[in-house]
Amino acid sequence: MSELIHLPGVEPAGQPAPSPDAALPEGPVPVVLLALDQGRFDAARSLDELAALAEANGMQAVASVVQKRSTPEAATMLGEGKVAEARLVCLNAGAAAAIFDGELTGSQLRNLSAALQVEVIDRTMLILEIFRSRAVTNEGKLQTELALLRYQMPRLQGLGEALSRQGGGGGGGAGARRGAGETRLELDRRHIRRRIEMLENRLKEMEKRRGETRRARQKSGVPVVALVGYTNVGKSSLTNALCGAGIFEADMLFATLDPTARRLTLPSGLDVVLVDTVGFVSRLPHHLVDAFKSTLEEAAFADVLVRVADASDPAAAEQLAVTDQVLDELGCGGIPRLTVYNKCDKSGAVPFDPSVLLTSARTGRGLDELKARLDDILAARVRRIEALLPYGQLALADILRSRGSVQAEEYRPEGVYYAATVRIDDLHRFEPYLLPRTPGSPAPE
Repeated sequence: MSELIHLPGVEPAGQPAPSPDAALPEGPVPVVLLALDQGRFDAARSLDELAALAEANGMQAVASVVQKRSTPEAATMLGEGKVAEARLVCLNAGAAAAIFDGELTGSQLRNLSAALQVEVIDRTMLILEIFRSRAVTNEGKLQTELALLRYQMPRLQGLGEALSRQGGGGGGGAGARRGAGETRLELDRRHIRRRIEMLENRLKEMEKRRGETRRARQKSGVPVVALVGYTNVGKSSLTNALCGAGIFEADMLFATLDPTARRLTLPSGLDVVLVDTVGFVSRLPHHLVDAFKSTLEEAAFADVLVRVADASDPAAAEQLAVTDQVLDELGCGGIPRLTVYNKCDKSGAVPFDPSVLLTSARTGRGLDELKARLDDILAARVRRIEALLPYGQLALADILRSRGSVQAEEYRPEGVYYAATVRIDDLHRFEPYLLPRTPGSPAPE
């Protein structure tokens, strides 16, 4: 279990990650949650989320210690008395580790570990570890390793101070009295800098390929709909319910880390690409926002953003606020947004504005309305037509099928009749062959 809570020793990106639903044979690791409440956010809500994050990492929160204090203690964040209390709680609860609800420096991690006599990690490291164990694609693994190394870099100094007491020197020479720890610190720094540079270069190459795929998608005219929102609100379940795709889903935080694209046909016949993105979380570490920017920016290039919240969570409004904050950081302003409250079948679902769209991936409620709403938003992109293509112009039928959709096809003596949905930018190709609307047929949109 030490791999889950020790920061040094990042695994190579190519090493296979454990399955997201793999059970830990030794059972959940008991941990104590630590928090400093400075009145900047809802500490109780944040601790509940930290407990859920710990559970997602194979841990179980058995107790918590919270101190209300306006200014943190420089060495340990918590005051001396509260640290002593936390030590007793860890001892009585049989905790194997403690998790601090915030980000700690290297010296603070070392000081708290020494005072509590258990391993201490912080909120950021816990999220990073979940990402490391859940990443499936090679890009996801590289992004996670990059975030881990960026997190580790400023914390080497505290480790180096401890290592320098190992002694050093030997007899003579220019480096005779040089501390062994200092040498190790510089070696670690150089190794991490080289690794970070290599990872950044490899991710730039992958980002370039992703950009080419995105440009090809834009050239084809296929709209992109991105599901965005807090972690564990059911985005993957919605994708599976809408597209019938086998994306891994589970009732846990960060079940999905790698973006997944699936084809979805709307009621108008318009095909769109539905992208299931990584979930957000409050105070998402900047290490992750930076490292996963190429993945998260799938949302920035979407034609429609579907903001998904958990209908059964009283903090659904706060979830949407966090989502909007991350989207703003990614430069997603101006993209049409549709708000969906999922999991409305769960007991305890909170009441909403009647205009809000309620869905349930489990029962199917609201899915048809969701597709109809997407059709309304994207209506300006398509037109329904009736056309009679001469037999010498049937190459145009390939455009109908590849860039639009065909609702009806009938062979006639003078050509082939099509009732179809075409994109506005393709409409000029069919204007010579358009037929007047037949009685009873829907008016072109």
